[in-house]
Amino acid sequence: MKKNTLLIGLLLVSGTLAAQDWPAVQTEARPGSRWWWMGNTVDIPNLTYNIDEYAKAGLGTLEVTPIYGVQGMDDKELKFLSPEWTTMLKHTQAEANKNGMQIDMNTGTGWPFGGPEVTLEDAATKAIFQEYKIEGGEENILNLEVKDPKQAKVAKLNKVMTYNAQGQKLDITSKVKDYRLTWKAPKGEWRIIALYIGKTQQKVKRAAPGGEGYVMNHLDKGSVKRYLDKFDRAFQRDKVAYPKTFFNDSYEVYQADWTPTLLEEFARRRGYKLENYFPEFLDEKRPEITTRIITDYRETISDLLIENFTRQWTTWAHKHGSITRNQGHGSPANLIDVYASVDIPECEGFGLSQFHIKGLRQDSLTRKNDSDISMLKYASSAAHITGKPYTSSETFTWLTEHFRTSLSQCKPDMDLMFVSGVNHMFFHGTPYSPKEAEWPGWLFYATINMSPTNSIWRDAPAFFQYITRCQSFLQMGKPDNDFLVYLPVYDMWEEQPGRLLLFDIHQMAKRAPKFIKTIHQITSNGYDVDYISDKYLQNTRYEGGNLRTEGGSNYKAIIVPAVKYMPEKVLAHLVSLAKQGATIVFMENYPKDVPGFGNLESRRNAFTKVQKQLPDISDFNQSISSSFGKGHIITGTDYAATLGKCKVMPEEMKTNFGLQYIRRQHSTGHHYFISSLQDKGVDNWITLSVNEPTAMLFDPMTGEKGKAQTRIKDGKLQVYLQLQSGESVILQTFDHPVETQTWKYIQEQPVSLSLDHDWTLRFVQSTPAIEGTFAIDSPTSWTEINHPNAKINMGTGLYSLETVLPALNADDWILDLGDLRESARIRINGKEAGTVWAAPFRLKVGKYLQPGKNLIEIEVTNLPANRIAELDRQNVPWRKFKEINFVGLNYKKNKYDSWEVLPSGLNGGVKLIPITIL
Repeated sequence: MKKNTLLIGLLLVSGTLAAQDWPAVQTEARPGSRWWWMGNTVDIPNLTYNIDEYAKAGLGTLEVTPIYGVQGMDDKELKFLSPEWTTMLKHTQAEANKNGMQIDMNTGTGWPFGGPEVTLEDAATKAIFQEYKIEGGEENILNLEVKDPKQAKVAKLNKVMTYNAQGQKLDITSKVKDYRLTWKAPKGEWRIIALYIGKTQQKVKRAAPGGEGYVMNHLDKGSVKRYLDKFDRAFQRDKVAYPKTFFNDSYEVYQADWTPTLLEEFARRRGYKLENYFPEFLDEKRPEITTRIITDYRETISDLLIENFTRQWTTWAHKHGSITRNQGHGSPANLIDVYASVDIPECEGFGLSQFHIKGLRQDSLTRKNDSDISMLKYASSAAHITGKPYTSSETFTWLTEHFRTSLSQCKPDMDLMFVSGVNHMFFHGTPYSPKEAEWPGWLFYATINMSPTNSIWRDAPAFFQYITRCQSFLQMGKPDNDFLVYLPVYDMWEEQPGRLLLFDIHQMAKRAPKFIKTIHQITSNGYDVDYISDKYLQNTRYEGGNLRTEGGSNYKAIIVPAVKYMPEKVLAHLVSLAKQGATIVFMENYPKDVPGFGNLESRRNAFTKVQKQLPDISDFNQSISSSFGKGHIITGTDYAATLGKCKVMPEEMKTNFGLQYIRRQHSTGHHYFISSLQDKGVDNWITLSVNEPTAMLFDPMTGEKGKAQTRIKDGKLQVYLQLQSGESVILQTFDHPVETQTWKYIQEQPVSLSLDHDWTLRFVQSTPAIEGTFAIDSPTSWTEINHPNAKINMGTGLYSLETVLPALNADDWILDLGDLRESARIRINGKEAGTVWAAPFRLKVGKYLQPGKNLIEIEVTNLPANRIAELDRQNVPWRKFKEINFVGLNYKKNKYDSWEVLPSGLNGGVKLIPITIL
């Protein structure tokens, strides 16, 4: 049976099987989580306890990431990769296997990669330049020792160059001995520039015991190999099975702008010697020659990172039967190429998005999300164009201040991940915490804390099931985005100041503002896109009426945004594709020049020859489609008008109804994930851009499914869609009839039954305890009841009501919980009706109701915020972690004793709504 299920899952992923039901659930479809081992202070009983709890809740994958420890636990800490540590890893793997879970592993502790085995020679490297001026004609003796006292014992002199006003450039490195330059220069004034190979001296951030030490030099092949060797020694010594996946966290290697072989690598790759142009390279006024040389430098750094780190790491993992999962953001590399160089590209959400969804609780103590859809799509684009089945995400990193994040706040940002192409999410995250640890348990400072110590864990299984249902579809088939968008990385490299350029998520609005605007303009017009780099564009071909990337994904056209720079080979390939039949769109202008400095004139000449073949467009303000060979070249500035000439039908659900979506294809049709991430819903016919005659709807919240109402209007397929603000649905189309039940469309009747009196309240669980039953009459926050612990507890309150169902002719009833704080399990007449955890906080309950009296019981669970605030008011020392310990959104050790009481439970507006099934 297990083999059959696996086979079905593989068929679904490959797109050779079309599901008319919910797809078979594989481990990868269930949510995963970063699993912090605090100080490596783990033991067998608590590993077993934690894994059992995670498995029961519905997690599918745990990523072991050792991190800094807990105060007072030094004697129980295990050194990373020690025999004692690998014993715990083997037990973890065995327990996970028993529970049907998968174990991934960070290839290090904390972040970035580094540790005690990384010697100073192998540590992250930076360039140091010192300048001198001398008069020629007589012998000069200069002391060339490095001036920075922090580099005095670590920096090594690498190159000494001298230049004069007549353009002479001389390598005088050989004239230096023991940092003393002795040189009789020719007459005239000479500028001497000395290059030193210094060290960033960055240490591993948040390292676990046995993981402390220098960050390695990711740009050096030997350094990376020696770093990986320690894992082979430990795994082979202790006969440990290599994990399914090795993980690398966001690239936060600061100031690492050099490597000892950079000058040689630069000359080999760029065709000229960088040292001959140190004066131009260092010119802070940044004339054109400087920006061109810096572009070449940045491209070289990108190449070295990809070749010497990510590819070597991935090859090493493959040798052991493992794969790699990597966060490429934060690195200096071309983001598409670095993401594409691993098996599972991973993006990151950081902060809370504001979608203004109706009924969604707002909180002033939140962090603005730096990861909008334009940033999130780098990882999925790389996966799509290279044919990789999974895109993962570090999800819910610090949405709000600690103890204040609800499941309902998580859902919109999860949906944003899904429409961006994520289909294999990981929580950030789940700290390992011993069962006996006093609450709030062991905590990591930048996490949602998706673990049994958080009150939201009680209803989290419903959230996990939602994610699993969504991902089971999103992992099925192949991507079906409309356009490829050329990534203008050379423009980004040319425009940005400085030398080392890191593409971190918090700075992308500054790094690529024009590109971000481009993506939003395209998507707002109802199209979806994947980005493509120069490398992968050159491997794209025209076949069967589509552009096909090397990974086998098809697209209708390539959009080139308003770029200035493009390599001549890339422009030539675009022209060739158009001649073969492809559609190429140039927005605002044709590319104007080649990037970089090496072999500039010959490359410019080749570029000009290709550019002259392009249609002569006198006015880009007009949207013009020009026949070109067998294809078309389209030009313009207005995105709606220009893309309209591509004859690609936009998705009306986006343009007319504001819905977010992602579309994929399967063997007999297409499927969409659709979310109303806005302050309104939709109740209307929606025209689709695909034309299969049959459609089904799947509700990932409840598991309901059914055949959708469809019709053909003006030759196009329309599907009737009902979504409220904040809701999501999966829509699947088929090229053949489907025999199944019909989807239940609803119409709310004009009169509802307000449940605003005769409620009672008691607590299923509460810390501190609240005993007894309270006749609260109206459904109000339990913080208002007359009990000393009501404003300071964390728990689950049971709201009960006996009500008489009126004799109405209703096909079903919806229970609307109004202002719910924060999630609830519903029981009606003793039967479990479901869990409500996200806006609009409604649930169909008609099948549980009966004529006459009905007992409605609602178990509401609140957030831990009120309880933790009271601990701070009582000066309870729960912040007991090493290193950064536990900080707030501002990275300061704030106390929460001044927090206002958060409402808990039901807060009014509870009603039963009779509905008619249409």
